[in-house]
Amino acid sequence: MTSRRRGTVLLAGAAGAFLMVLGTSAVADAATIRTYPVAPDIRLNVRSGPGTTYGIVRVLPVNTRVPIFCQTPGTTVTGYYGTSNIWDNIDIGEYVSDTYVQTGSDGYVADRCG
Repeated sequence: MTSRRRGTVLLAGAAGAFLMVLGTSAVADAATIRTYPVAPDIRLNVRSGPGTTYGIVRVLPVNTRVPIFCQTPGTTVTGYYGTSNIWDNIDIGEYVSDTYVQTGSDGYVADRCG
């Protein structure tokens, strides 16, 4: 949800909070952020880093969609969509295994995390 008030863009949800931290140039791109579906009927663990050794920070509800801000290599995981070491950054300090996100690709679909 986006609302405008006196030239200010207010963004709702985690993606909005992430963009507000990044600055105004990222806010301009908010309308172009693509989201991807998580595998059907999966409650997906969100971790603090790109691997299974990182702590779980939350669990996504079934049948949700996630943005991918960047991707990075990490622990190799076998999941719903195959085996991969690619992890998707979905918010500040939040990563999910790409093997549970339907991106339509076996490779990277976003820039690598810096």
